[in-house]
Amino acid sequence: MLGFAAAVLFAIAFIINATATSVDALFAPTSLMLLGLALLALHVAGVGTGWAARGRRR
Repeated sequence: MLGFAAAVLFAIAFIINATATSVDALFAPTSLMLLGLALLALHVAGVGTGWAARGRRR
């Protein structure tokens, strides 16, 4: 799920950068790219996958 969110943020950052739209600092392509990279790193690390090592169930 975090991978999809990162892909959406990358797409939005690309569209803003490609159209040279003037936006606030919060929605600048660089800040969206960094947020997307953070989400991608969390996805690769396994955060939000739903899998957890909880021991054996009997």
